[in-house]
Formats: sequence, structure tokens, C-alpha cells
Amino acid sequence: MATHHLCLNNVPVVITHGPPLSIIVDLHTALREQLTPHQPHGPILVGSWQQDASNHRYLIEFLEVGGVLTLLEILGQKQTKEEDKAEAIQLLQIVSNAGRKYKELICESYGVRAIAECLAKSKTEGTQETARALLESLAHGNPKYQNQVYRGLIALLTCTSPKAQQLVLQTLRIVQDIVKEAHPSIVGPLLNLLRSLHLEVQYEAIELITDLRQYEVRPALLTGLVALLKPAMEGVQTYKILEDPEMTKMTESLPVFVQQAAAAKALRLLAQGNQELSWELLPLRVVHHLMYAMGNQEHADAQRQASLALEHFVRTYPVVEEHVRRTMGTNLFAAFMHKPETLYMKMDEVQADILLSNKVKISEVLEHQSSED
Repeated sequence: MATHHLCLNNVPVVITHGPPLSIIVDLHTALREQLTPHQPHGPILVGSWQQDASNHRYLIEFLEVGGVLTLLEILGQKQTKEEDKAEAIQLLQIVSNAGRKYKELICESYGVRAIAECLAKSKTEGTQETARALLESLAHGNPKYQNQVYRGLIALLTCTSPKAQQLVLQTLRIVQDIVKEAHPSIVGPLLNLLRSLHLEVQYEAIELITDLRQYEVRPALLTGLVALLKPAMEGVQTYKILEDPEMTKMTESLPVFVQQAAAAKALRLLAQGNQELSWELLPLRVVHHLMYAMGNQEHADAQRQASLALEHFVRTYPVVEEHVRRTMGTNLFAAFMHKPETLYMKMDEVQADILLSNKVKISEVLEHQSSED
């Protein structure tokens, strides 16, 4: 069994690599008995150790016998019970709380990966919450590895657990402020989460998108959001449900249209909150794309969100108002301006087709105006 030495407070620490499961279990049991010899197992273990760890005596003893790697191994074992995983994470949290070099030790031991996998795969919300708190802790006061934590969180955006997705998005908002720079790889998986049928996930995704408007990924985010207003249906995976063509069509389209509606909502919030950003969206043909989404009679919320977003641009820019009125026609435009949030309820197929086939190009008008100036 390979070992290496670290020096913590001038005390040599021996870390064992890859102990077999039997040793892990025996060591875990021994540590529990050593740290709380006369107390029952459970939450009292963590509290008792936290008090004694103030002088680092138990902490150093714990590290000397390979405690960090043992706990990380416990997290990675499929047969480990959820309550044991939660306790292992709590012990790692105490190690992390001891200071920067202890956070670095966890990260150097591939802890970010193990904790992230636990968050993604755990079956209980309590364990997921504890893992999330630990990842956040590892990002604070740990400049050497804060980017490792940040990228680990980005990788978790592709996990399948809605609760984990929600927690990761919440944590990314905090860690993003720590690392200061947004990595381009965050854009794709973040936009993909707008497909979620879970409102809490969509909410957190839009909140993070709003935060990212001040970072260098802003152009990619805006371009991506506008593109989602006209989904490429040929790229949607097909399913067979009871061999029912109508059910298959609905299953194919629903996540895409949910994403379309969420993109329209995000664009509205971004544009309303920042005049400069609102102007940046015009050359991206956001007006054309919003009008297209308004014509999607297969998804009412997409129509509603697109109408509300378009209202902002119409009321803000006279040139947009002129082109939208000309394209919609007098009656449809009047109904739109009267109550955009309910326009979809009164729209007929002819009007929807007008919106779907619109050719509005505000960007050409803006270019012409710029050349004249």
C-alpha cells in the first residue's frame, strides 16, 4: 500500500492510498471509537470532535492514519449507507473548517470529484445538502483550488437529479463571485437546464444567467438565448410511447418548448435590467425570434413569455415598434399592446402564421442608421 508524507503544523502525516474496503470499514469504526469512546454514534460524534479539534490533536491523529482518504473512499463505495455518507461528509467539513491547508489536502486527495459524485448520485436530500455545503466551503479561502471546485460544479450541471441541479446552481452563484472569471464551458449546460420541467431548477438557472451578464461569457449567453427562441426540431430525440404519434410528438417537443419559454423570460429580465444589454440584443435579431416564439401555438407559456419580452423592446425602441406594427397588422398589434400576456388566448391560426413567418430585421435598420451617423 503506497504512502506519502505531508507536514501539518510540523507534524508528519502519513496518508494511505487505496485501502481495501475491509480496512476502510475497520478504520472508520476505530476512528468513531477513538473520537467518542464513551458516547453513542450519530450527530454527537461530529459535535464532540469539533470541540476537541480546536487544539488539532484529534485532527492530526485523524490525518495521520489516512482519515481524509478513508472518508473519500467511503463516499465512493456503492454499498455505503446514506447515513454513513452523510457522516463522512460532516467529518470532511470539520477538516475543511480547520483552515486553508486542510482544504488543500482534501482537494489534493481528489476530494472535489468524490464529493461532487456524492452530491449527484445521493438518494437523500440531506446528504446532497451536506455535500453542497462542503463544496462551497472548499471554494472559500482556498485560492489554489477554488477553480477546481468551480469547474467541478460546472461538470455537475449535467447530472440528472433535479435537487442536485438546484443545489449546484445555487452554489455556482456563490462560487462564481469568488473566482471572478466565468469559464466558457458553463454556457452550454446552463442553457440546457432551461429545459427542466422543475420550476425550482429553471428559477435558479435564470438567476445564474442574470448574474453572468457582467462576465465575459455574456455574448455567448445572449446569442444562445436568442437561438433557443427558434428551436431546431430535427435535433430533438424521438421516443415511442404506446406507439401513439400524438403522444410521441408531445414528448419530443415539450422540453424544447419549455426551454423556449424560459429563454424568452430570461431575455426579458436581462433586457429590463440593463439598457446597454437590451440594445446589444437588437443586432442578434431578438425581435424576429421573439415574434416567431409568439406564434408557437403548441405551447402557451412560450407565447406568453415571448409577448412580454417583445413588449419591452416595442415600448423602448420606436424603430422596433414601427416594424412590429407593420408586420403584425393593425388589429393584431392593437391586441398585443393592450394586453400582451393574454394575446395567445385570442390568436387565430392566420395570425400565428404571420408571426412564425415574419422577416423582421431590425439589425439592417440599425446598420443603416450607424452609416448615416
